[in-house]
Amino acid sequence: MMKYVELCVDLRKGRFAKDGLIQYRIVCQQVNVSSLEEVIKHFMQLSNEKAEEARNQAQALEDALDVEDLEADKRPEDLMLSYVSGEKGKDRSDREFVTPWFKFLWETYRTVLEILRNNSKLEALYAMTAHKAFQFCKQYKRSTEFRRLCEIIRNHLANLNKYRDQRDRPDLTAPESCQLYLDTRVEQLKIATELSLWQEAFRSVEDIHGLMSLVKRTPKPSVLVVYYAKLTEIFWISESHLYHAYAWLKLFNLQKSYNKNLTQKDLQLLASSVLLAALSVAPYDHKYGASHLELENEKDRSLRMANLVNFSLDSKRENREMVSRATLLSELAAKGVISCASQEVKDLYNLMEHEFLPLDLASKVQPLLSKISTIGGKLSAASSVPEIRLSQYQSALEKLTALRVLQQASRIFQSMKIDMLSRMIPFFEFNVVEKIAVDAVKHNFVAMKVNHLAGAVHFGNMDIESDVLSSHLSVLADSLNKALSLIHPPVQKPSKPSENLTNLAGVVEKEHRRLLARKSIIEKRKEDHERQILEKEKIEETKRLTIQKKSADEERERLLKEQRLREQQRIRKEIEEKEAREAAKMIEDLTGRGKNKKKIHIEGDMTKQHAMEVVLNQQVKERQEMEKKLAKLAKTMDHLERAKRQEEAPLIEEAFQKRLEEEKILHEQEQLREIELSKQHHAGDLQEKNRLSRLLEHKNAFQERIVQRRESEFSSLRKEREERINQLLSSRKRERETVRKLMYFLNMEEQRIQREREEQEARKREEEERRKKEEAERKLKLDAIAAKQLQRERELEEREKQRREALLRGAEPVRAADAPAAAAVAPPAREPAAAAPAAAAAATGAAPSKYVPKWKREGDSSSQRPTAAAEPDRWVRDDRPRPALRQDAPPVRDARPIRQEAPPARDARPFRQEAPPAARQEAPPAARQPDGAAPAASTERWRPGSRTSANSSSTSSSTGWRR
Repeated sequence: MMKYVELCVDLRKGRFAKDGLIQYRIVCQQVNVSSLEEVIKHFMQLSNEKAEEARNQAQALEDALDVEDLEADKRPEDLMLSYVSGEKGKDRSDREFVTPWFKFLWETYRTVLEILRNNSKLEALYAMTAHKAFQFCKQYKRSTEFRRLCEIIRNHLANLNKYRDQRDRPDLTAPESCQLYLDTRVEQLKIATELSLWQEAFRSVEDIHGLMSLVKRTPKPSVLVVYYAKLTEIFWISESHLYHAYAWLKLFNLQKSYNKNLTQKDLQLLASSVLLAALSVAPYDHKYGASHLELENEKDRSLRMANLVNFSLDSKRENREMVSRATLLSELAAKGVISCASQEVKDLYNLMEHEFLPLDLASKVQPLLSKISTIGGKLSAASSVPEIRLSQYQSALEKLTALRVLQQASRIFQSMKIDMLSRMIPFFEFNVVEKIAVDAVKHNFVAMKVNHLAGAVHFGNMDIESDVLSSHLSVLADSLNKALSLIHPPVQKPSKPSENLTNLAGVVEKEHRRLLARKSIIEKRKEDHERQILEKEKIEETKRLTIQKKSADEERERLLKEQRLREQQRIRKEIEEKEAREAAKMIEDLTGRGKNKKKIHIEGDMTKQHAMEVVLNQQVKERQEMEKKLAKLAKTMDHLERAKRQEEAPLIEEAFQKRLEEEKILHEQEQLREIELSKQHHAGDLQEKNRLSRLLEHKNAFQERIVQRRESEFSSLRKEREERINQLLSSRKRERETVRKLMYFLNMEEQRIQREREEQEARKREEEERRKKEEAERKLKLDAIAAKQLQRERELEEREKQRREALLRGAEPVRAADAPAAAAVAPPAREPAAAAPAAAAAATGAAPSKYVPKWKREGDSSSQRPTAAAEPDRWVRDDRPRPALRQDAPPVRDARPIRQEAPPARDARPFRQEAPPAARQEAPPAARQPDGAAPAASTERWRPGSRTSANSSSTSSSTGWRR
């Protein structure tokens, strides 16, 4: 195998070498893998040695390798030039000698990678070959081959994940395999950045992140340092300054955590780079004013960038935090990165973020930038980190300074001269400042307009007019609704006593409807039960018919199936007969078309497929014979053409030399003729100059007169312009003064109206609080009165109950001797009294809670008694026993109506209701205040709450006349 490889290298037969190595891999993969490794290493070593020999023989390597693509063939024009041109210089000979060997070396690397791909036993050799291929691309600046190499390696990994059932497939979850694949991608990233292939470098970063996401493992710190170091370069080239700063922050944290040899100077340099990278981020959001499509693209791009920077293996969006300049600066302050930076960088950060110096900001920032640009160098203890140059941030910081000056100037100035603004920003010309301002206005960072006619810059409000007017109608509607609710508050209607009866009627009606609904539900359930019985019978009948129909369909299907089977057999037989006829015809055509007309013999049954194979084999043989004849003819034509060109080469050279002599003579003649014409033109020009020299004095005088007149006109116009400007300035000053006074008056008037409104609202609040307090006091008093009244009613009911029990026990009739005492017992008053009934009862010897008639209270028991008192009073309670009552009669039922408690009013306020006319006329004077009675008795009037006592008294007093 070693000899076979050497022969392939000497003959530059890469295809044969690939085929031999594939066969050798099949032979020794399961037996002796080390033998395959030695052969492949020997193959690559021979290829490298041949390429180096060719390189040493070439004196100008850059010219020798001036080829865009090593895999491309020679162009037709190059072939024509090589045959037509008689001279063959050293450059062309070098190119013809060196380039083929480098092509062969490139094919060697591709062949070895293709042979070793996705093999767990050859992973180390695969990684070594990939590293050598990367070094080849780096050494000879082969950008096209590097892109193809990256794509090849990427496809190998994709196929590894796609076809998981391969034998000897590498296991990416194993630490050794994962580390080999990761080292290959890291080397790919390094070479891509060194060749300035930034697109390929970004794809390499995505490959590394995808590989780690696939195996769910975090790389080693040394690998992460290289990863973030290259990310800083990629993001800076792509002008993604925000992610560039985040990558620097990650790199700083890694160096601070894992690099124990890091000195204080190196840490200060890293912190300065992080802080300057964060300051270089634009202070405005690029999403403002963007379209929906742009926002979606920016969102996807931000997610990809955030994944690469954070190295997050979590794909859920809610677990990610959005990155921004403000969060980055706050994170730097929280982690102490700012304190580690150099003093110049700290001063620059304070000026940019915390100071407000619109006039002096640029002058203070400029010396700091000049000092910062001189700081830099390679870290002494971190070889993976590239050389740090702080001067790369100078342009971004100058742009940030211009934006800060514009932002701060817009807060204190309404307008400004362009010249003054140019002096405030000395870094750029005004056209550059104008471009920066356009971007700032576009992203809503500052609002300004440039008036080139007036030579001024006008600053305005940040809110655009459409944004202000977009919600003014809704704000106005809310204000009007609030004012309307304050002027006309909603009125709550108090409940009425009639509503209680309405509610009771509604309850009765609802119960009636419920009973009707229950009845209808019962009837409906009966109907549903009957219908279900009928449906069940129908379903059983349907099932029987279905089974019968199914059996008939199955029989019909069986007959149809047998018929189709017979038809298919017939068609198949016809097709076989047709194919046999076509095969015989094809054989006849083939034997009749050939020149020798050999008869072809076919063993076995002759089918169309067999015949087609015979025909194809015959056609392949004929094609091979034809190709051999064409190759022989091409070789003959090649020799003939070469001989012809060798014979015509000296003739072409002789004709060329002859033509060269003729054109040399022609050139000399043309040159003499041109010299003679130049002399003639010069003599004529001198004569013309002498003729026109007389007009020079008149021309100067005319020019001086014109200049003087223009100067006088310009001075007069400038004087008029200055006077007009002064008048305009004075008029604008007067207008501003008038507007200022008017605004002061309006502000004072608004303050006065506001004070009056506040005082009025305070008075309203005080009145409302006082009214609520009085209402609460009144409610407490009414509740106390109602409680007392309820207590008295309960006492009266208890006494009435005792009296009834005495009657029901069948007590003896009242004796004549006890009649006056029984007659003296007065019915209880309709309304309980506090002092007057007690005084009357004490005078007559009756119970203190019984009603005492007027004639009893006055002391005259016979003469002064009114006649109307003998009549039964339906409104006065009479507890006297009736003489006509029999002892064996059944007890009198309580004729009192059922008491229905009415719900109290909403405001708990008792209302007055007039008593019946008889009660008003015959009301005893005891309701008035007798001598020594308490004044509280005057409040005893008929109320709805006291209808229990009134009903009981009227019932007992009217028992006789009712009966």
